[in-house]
Amino acid sequence: MTPVRLARDADLPGFLALAAEVEHWFGPMVDDPGFTEAVQRSIGSGTALVAQAASGDLLGALLFGGNPPVHKVHWLVVTERARGGGVGRALLADATARFVRPPATIEVVTFGPDHPGAASSGARAFYERLDFTPAEPTDPGPEGGSRQVYRRVLA
Repeated sequence: MTPVRLARDADLPGFLALAAEVEHWFGPMVDDPGFTEAVQRSIGSGTALVAQAASGDLLGALLFGGNPPVHKVHWLVVTERARGGGVGRALLADATARFVRPPATIEVVTFGPDHPGAASSGARAFYERLDFTPAEPTDPGPEGGSRQVYRRVLA
């Protein structure tokens, strides 16, 4: 299992490197002060998690939040070279164990079924494998692509 830990201020460059890999799906983040501030806020509040390789590089990162009993995955990215290796599953399992007390719901907004990134990113299939179910459509992403809410109910 991939080790997961709380993010630290020193992880900000790793978050930005991960963001750079997925800007084609999510729109500009690396040069967006709002994204940097969101990461820094999550780190400061103890709701940002990272999975780190032995080399020190970040394999993945997650920003978590919400107001119990409804929790939200605000951002979850795994570096392309580590996708399919359990990093995303480890991040989400750690967040669930650390932050969620059932009964609760975890929500995430991911690509809509017609979005070009829906299949190539594997995001929809990833969440479905973890017992999330597709729910209502939501506002398009910053790049204009469709988005959909996914939910997981924990009894």
